[in-house]
Amino acid sequence: MSACEPWDAERAAGIIAGHARREGATLPILHALQETFGYVDAEAVPLIAEALNLSRAEIHGCLTFYHDFRSEPAGRHTVKLCRAEACQAVGADALHAEVLARYDVAWHGTSRDGQVTVEPVFCLGLCACGPAALVDGEPVGRLDLDTLADALTERAA
Repeated sequence: MSACEPWDAERAAGIIAGHARREGATLPILHALQETFGYVDAEAVPLIAEALNLSRAEIHGCLTFYHDFRSEPAGRHTVKLCRAEACQAVGADALHAEVLARYDVAWHGTSRDGQVTVEPVFCLGLCACGPAALVDGEPVGRLDLDTLADALTERAA
């Protein structure tokens, strides 16, 4: 997982200015901020609104509508668990409950030690080898608690 910069309003303003003249600039700005900082800080909402001549509510609505945008930093590792029907058919719901319990989180939550953020996704295209997940962006099929632990250990090295 690539390291992100700490939040910096001045740096964010530069990113926003660099995209503000694009048609439909809201999503590219949100993506650029999240790519840079790992999340979109609440301070960014009025900056974007002013730059695009939109209301804060419009920016907040866009930010909260799309599940991939975060309003706070994610853990060191991000685990996206597939919740689609094919994975459900091979026991994903029970596995998800075990994963959430093991890391003591709810969906979109980060473990207390800051190591793991768990997020739901709906179909990764790994239907033949479910339950499936993306661990730090890498697909993992036939997931169970042991393969998840192994995947997290591999990425920590």
